[in-house]
Amino acid sequence: MRIYELTIILKPQLSDAEVAAFVDKSKKQIAADGGEVLVEEKQGRRRLFHEVDKNREGFYVFLRFKGTPQCSEKFGAQLRVNETVLRFMAIRSDEKETSAAAPKPAPKPAAVK
Repeated sequence: MRIYELTIILKPQLSDAEVAAFVDKSKKQIAADGGEVLVEEKQGRRRLFHEVDKNREGFYVFLRFKGTPQCSEKFGAQLRVNETVLRFMAIRSDEKETSAAAPKPAPKPAAVK
């Protein structure tokens, strides 16, 4: 399984409840295809650099998930036809899956007397 990072820009007219429902539905679709969502961030409404479908703002959502290439392609195809999605971008992360714990510092060498 590979790790993917997905940024989705939703229409700004959506309410917070609709955005939450979209994220839950997306997580279920990824899980149904054998993937697993590792990180979910609702980054809020932001001003876009240029207009997209006559919208100057968008609601940003970031998902980091683990899945197969087929899972990523299928989810991308579903986003492409979704009316509430203005833009999305999925990239494959080259990083290995990291644990949530912070790395431990290297032990200091013993002092020589």
